[in-house]
Amino acid sequence: MRAAGESAEAPGGAALAALTPQELRIATLVAGGASSKEVAAQLFLSPRTVEYHLYKIYPKLGITSRTELARLVVLRKAPVDPEGIL
Repeated sequence: MRAAGESAEAPGGAALAALTPQELRIATLVAGGASSKEVAAQLFLSPRTVEYHLYKIYPKLGITSRTELARLVVLRKAPVDPEGIL
């Protein structure tokens, strides 16, 4: 993949650090399964504003869907097992 110009590594915590605080809040809520309408109500935004933020978040993280966003956030929060026992 590297020869084709792609990164072999999945985006991790460093990629999430590139998000603004508002984008991070939205990403966390969406990754938790909330709809755009639910996120908008919780953050006092319009659903269209939430969708705009998602439109900006996806390229920053190198993802294309809510499922990938959820996976990325879950992996970020998962405990690291240095001995590989889990």
